[in-house]
Amino acid sequence: MPDAGGASDRRERPVDDLIQPFQLESGDDGEAKLSGRLARLGEAVDDLLRRHDYPEKVAELLGEAIALSAALAGALKFDGIFTLQVQGDGPVSLLLADVQTTDGAERYLVRGYAKYDDEALAAHEVGENLLGEGYFALTVDQGKHTERYQGMVEITGTTLAESAQHYFRQSQQMDAAITLSAGRAGPDAPWRAGAIMVQRIADDPNIQLPSDDGDDTWRRVMMLMATGTHREMLDPALAAERYLFRLFHEEGVRVTDSRPVARGCRCSSDRVFNVLVQLPREDLHDLAVDGNLEVTCEFCNETYRFTPEAVEARAAETASEAAAETAINSPESSAR
Repeated sequence: MPDAGGASDRRERPVDDLIQPFQLESGDDGEAKLSGRLARLGEAVDDLLRRHDYPEKVAELLGEAIALSAALAGALKFDGIFTLQVQGDGPVSLLLADVQTTDGAERYLVRGYAKYDDEALAAHEVGENLLGEGYFALTVDQGKHTERYQGMVEITGTTLAESAQHYFRQSQQMDAAITLSAGRAGPDAPWRAGAIMVQRIADDPNIQLPSDDGDDTWRRVMMLMATGTHREMLDPALAAERYLFRLFHEEGVRVTDSRPVARGCRCSSDRVFNVLVQLPREDLHDLAVDGNLEVTCEFCNETYRFTPEAVEARAAETASEAAAETAINSPESSAR
């Protein structure tokens, strides 16, 4: 790949909110031996994090989780939902990030949220794992007509990247090199996040090889990844392709078409309303505040408001429709 594309290519291609797949052609035969994905998030992660009043350390960790989820979901070739969940006993007790693929896995919608304890966070010492002890899980859901896949391992190390690498060694029996970054240039600056993941490609497509077999190429690539900086990963002026070229130009880096990423939540007024309709009448009035029912989505922080009377009216209408449908389809009705 000559210098990661010319000037005209850089003007035409997006530099943010994308997943950039790539391959490293280090083998003598010129065939790709390593594959990877670079996720670069700007407005998508900034919009997501600014909807919550997270402390800086929590926002950084969630930003990393969102970027990691995007990089991992970049391997999906179908429309579905990829979920990353990390739950522990540390100051940050839960990280949840998911990516919904649409349009034949050509577009990715990200969302996420975190739960934390203020007192435990204040007492946290630099260098300690914010998540504590617990589990790291990945779930892939392709829809109601397919079996959901989930893999789970214990939280390992002091960073989210270490836990993700441990997941691939334990659950997938293969190694993956992962680098994560999230942050902003100042208190009022926009949030940015990025992730790079590199995996080996086996000669046999049905076999995933571990990387501990004396593979000099793998070791060299890991060293090159380590030369990348937090600043470069988050630099809005440094296009994804050019950053990959800086890291891996000696390894014959080759990129394919990038895929767009945007913030997207699946909550809606109708969905929330339909959930409330299922609640008992007495619960509706117990949950009401100043005569209104308020439901806030943990992902996007959007608040939906309804009156108990409106929900009760819809519940009665639903029950009436169900009774009429049952009467029409009953054996007695058919006999008449």
